[in-house]
Amino acid sequence: MTRALVTGVGAITPIGLTGQETWDALLAGKSGAGRITAFDPSNLPVQIATEIKGFEVSRYIDLKTARRMSRFAQIAVAAAQLAANDAGLVLADEERPRAATAIATGAGGVIETMTELRILDERGPARVSPFYVPMMAPNMGACQVAMHLGLRGPALSSVAACASGLYSFVEAKQLIDAGIADVVLAGGTESCIHPLPIAGLANMKALSRRNDEPAKASRPFDRDREGFVFGEGAVVMVIESERRALARGARVYAELAGGALTCDAYHITAPREDGSGAEQAMRGALAIAGLDATDVDYIAAHGTGTPLNDATETLAIKLAFGAHAQRLAVSAPKSMVGHLLGAAGAVGALAAAMAVHADIVPPTINLDTPDPDCDLDYVPHRARAMTVRAAAANGFGFGGQNGCVLFRKFRG
Repeated sequence: MTRALVTGVGAITPIGLTGQETWDALLAGKSGAGRITAFDPSNLPVQIATEIKGFEVSRYIDLKTARRMSRFAQIAVAAAQLAANDAGLVLADEERPRAATAIATGAGGVIETMTELRILDERGPARVSPFYVPMMAPNMGACQVAMHLGLRGPALSSVAACASGLYSFVEAKQLIDAGIADVVLAGGTESCIHPLPIAGLANMKALSRRNDEPAKASRPFDRDREGFVFGEGAVVMVIESERRALARGARVYAELAGGALTCDAYHITAPREDGSGAEQAMRGALAIAGLDATDVDYIAAHGTGTPLNDATETLAIKLAFGAHAQRLAVSAPKSMVGHLLGAAGAVGALAAAMAVHADIVPPTINLDTPDPDCDLDYVPHRARAMTVRAAAANGFGFGGQNGCVLFRKFRG
């Protein structure tokens, strides 16, 4: 088994248009929430989201090609290009068959489906775009990244709801461990800010309705939390085998030590209230990474800001880490970036890897009144400088899908 190293980070998120900008904004406690601008939300009960601001697709993709791509694939390509640039990644032709992609999503081209359905109803089948199917297909995030960067190894596209982004890092580690790939572009992407999913989630009571205070709407682990803030974004990292990274003198952010996946097999939306599925994922990740609970200093929590999720995740962390849970720093990137669905776990992975690299952890903002049922150290309000030997990222999705990925300092 070889070690897998993080050598590049790219991101297109509501709080930054590069990996470094996103990381800096997380440390600064910057909220990306605001009133929806993609359409007029006035008739919706929830009128806020975390939207990407200032993204120019033409900086990464020629406009003719971009028009044949869904936005979730466009931002995936942009984040992947940024990650490759950050890593200084250059591939010889003979290396390309051993360069893979693992770009997850939760929904794929939802907006294109709604757009083309309206065209079908109003203008007839002859006017539906011939590019509709390859635009909406969830695998196109990974495939467009592969085409853009010339990566001819496996192209994986896990769809695991809000845990999707973490699945890609488990897959990247497995590809490198198995000797199938020497480099993997891994991450998650999502862009489906549209009235239909927002209405459905609002009716499910999953979303915050603080329309007049969007920056204060996402408040994980706070007593007054009421739901998450819907968002869009993409995060991609370059994961390389130790041999390849060291041979080219790459800068290493962290080692991707391992990860584990489980399923609650319980409910279509709710987690097991005893936390056992999430606990199993965290324990499994520790075992696969060869780490003890006491080796971990920080957890980038799933932390959605829904009443049930936050209490259940707190319980699961206590079960998985035992007495050490009280010594962990735990924070919720969603308090700032919102819930990016299929990209959410990738944001958590960015926070965990960068915390290991920089020895500082981002805060949980809006944690004004702690919930007695959420009694861990959630790093309220301000980033904290501290030694981070190893960090975990949690992700839990509808259907009971759970993921946990671990990063640790690389000692060459």
